[in-house]
Amino acid sequence: MTILPAINNPSDLKKLALAELDTLAGEIREMIIEVVSRNGGHLSPSLGVVELTIALHRCFDSPNDRLIWDVGHQSYAHKILTGRRDSFHTLRQSGGISGFPRTEESEHDRFNVGHSSTSISAAAGIAEAMRLKGEKGKVVAVIGDGSLTAGLAFEGLNQSGNKVGNLIVVLNDNEMSISKSVGSISSWLSRKLTSLMVTNWRKETKTFLRSLPHVGEPLVNLVHRALESSKALLTPGLLFEGLGFEYIGPIDGHRIDRLIEAFDNARNMERPVLVHVRTKKGKGYGPSEKDPCHFHGVGPFDQKTGKPYKKKKVPPSYTRVFGKTIVELAEKDDKIIGITAAMPSGTGLEYFAERFPGRFHDVGIAEQHGLVFAAGLAIEGFKPVVAIYSTFMQRAYDQVIHDVCLQDLPVVLAMDRAGLVGEDGPTHHGVFDLSYLRSIPNLVIAVPRDENQLRHLLLSGINCRHPFALRYPRGAGEGVSLDGAPKEIEIGKGEILLGAPGMDVVILGAGPVLYKAITAARDLEKEGIGVAIGDLRFIKPLDEHMILDLVKPASLLVTIEENASRGGMGSAVLELLAHNNAMPYRVKNIGIPDRFIPHGPAEALRRKCGLSKEHITEVIRRELCQSITDHAAGL
Repeated sequence: MTILPAINNPSDLKKLALAELDTLAGEIREMIIEVVSRNGGHLSPSLGVVELTIALHRCFDSPNDRLIWDVGHQSYAHKILTGRRDSFHTLRQSGGISGFPRTEESEHDRFNVGHSSTSISAAAGIAEAMRLKGEKGKVVAVIGDGSLTAGLAFEGLNQSGNKVGNLIVVLNDNEMSISKSVGSISSWLSRKLTSLMVTNWRKETKTFLRSLPHVGEPLVNLVHRALESSKALLTPGLLFEGLGFEYIGPIDGHRIDRLIEAFDNARNMERPVLVHVRTKKGKGYGPSEKDPCHFHGVGPFDQKTGKPYKKKKVPPSYTRVFGKTIVELAEKDDKIIGITAAMPSGTGLEYFAERFPGRFHDVGIAEQHGLVFAAGLAIEGFKPVVAIYSTFMQRAYDQVIHDVCLQDLPVVLAMDRAGLVGEDGPTHHGVFDLSYLRSIPNLVIAVPRDENQLRHLLLSGINCRHPFALRYPRGAGEGVSLDGAPKEIEIGKGEILLGAPGMDVVILGAGPVLYKAITAARDLEKEGIGVAIGDLRFIKPLDEHMILDLVKPASLLVTIEENASRGGMGSAVLELLAHNNAMPYRVKNIGIPDRFIPHGPAEALRRKCGLSKEHITEVIRRELCQSITDHAAGL
């Protein structure tokens, strides 16, 4: 008889015997593996915290006690235990449950999260709010050791220590973020001393002292205090106790009995507590234990073998083309340095790291530090390329402005996952970068329309003597041929792809969406509607001559971009036209609407946002028809 079907909310866990909890853990793992094998998702992080999640919900009373998950991709077991078991099969599907905590999904999800290292600060704020309202209960922040590499986590620890008495921080230590954790914090946490070893050593020492003749209890107590202090020296507790937290651990994160004992102790303390838990990423599924990096975020796969399903042959991804190209360029230029924030494989810099280990730096989940580190390299004559997802570059906005652009340093921002990314949803869509970067002086912004142009623009950025942002999408390229060695493209120079100046309809855009515009224009051409298309390539500086030559005689201008329509490329074009008194009769901006876009298949999301061939043709037909109506009415 299975146990999981009887678990409808966390309180049901309190009715189970300890042995049944271990059985339940196995059933939860089976469900996670089965669903992720079909839908894709974050497998190994969630498998590693099944026992931890069960113990948390057994010992605490959610939602009266608040559980805050860091990053959130480790929350699958939490979702299953908090009333979403029957909908778990919809994980990451359009209209289904999110792969991350969402407050609108459940009262047990207390804080929306998709980026890392926010849990301690959020939990501290929630704990203080509970204190001010006179509410009882604990607030538990679950943070991974990878997330602890971010400065924000330490800002939260620093403010909370000795102050927030109802706060418990659970450090889930699996020695990994997405790839293996890096830096001195990881080295400190990786000391292989177990709680049992330290406890037994202290117990045996005190027993030995008591067995000696003429040794009084005061001396035993004195030694006891010394042994308690030695615990901090022999375990990572010294760091956290110095910040004002009571330290418990390390605890075996796959022993539910030991976890329950530790959480019961922590719950009864009247001061901030940090419980250090050791887990194995990918626990319980052989392929994910063997390769937790691959199964961190994975597409559909064969559950029996762990091998991904064969896909139809597709062009190399933009990420791969970027990774191979930077290696090619670095072979000829020893000033090129590769930097990423815990994403060597996700950004394609794994190839660079393998070929040039002495010129590669993974700074951990520390985007702000990564940008300032790059600025230091650049000021000494090197050419750093910082590869970070578009959505994560937001976290280093201050550094982009003050440390890179204000000093006009030649740092390349290689922003992967620009645009709509699909099933990871609103926390990961890279749809704001053009808007948040366009206003910064000294910064060049380039958007390749395909993988071939990516190669040329990467070289252009590396050789540019100014800050240079290069944004490109997730997934397969357009399938164009790569025309030999990369060649520099003149900064600020666009390209007319279709038609010529003098045409009545003009489309201006940048990025792969231009291929949909070209298909739409060819369909319209069959209807006798001539369309000129300009590829801006550079959002900053704009190719003013090309834009004005194309637009001045036109009656309809359509701008198209996979970025927020407010403040993005279309806004830049309209500012230029207004300044030159060259606004056409009708203008239509197509981009991401002014709302957060949910998760779902990327192409389906693009269609909903109007980024499709069909929508482009519909807009042009409708606007031309309206133009004829206006002229007939004498408007």
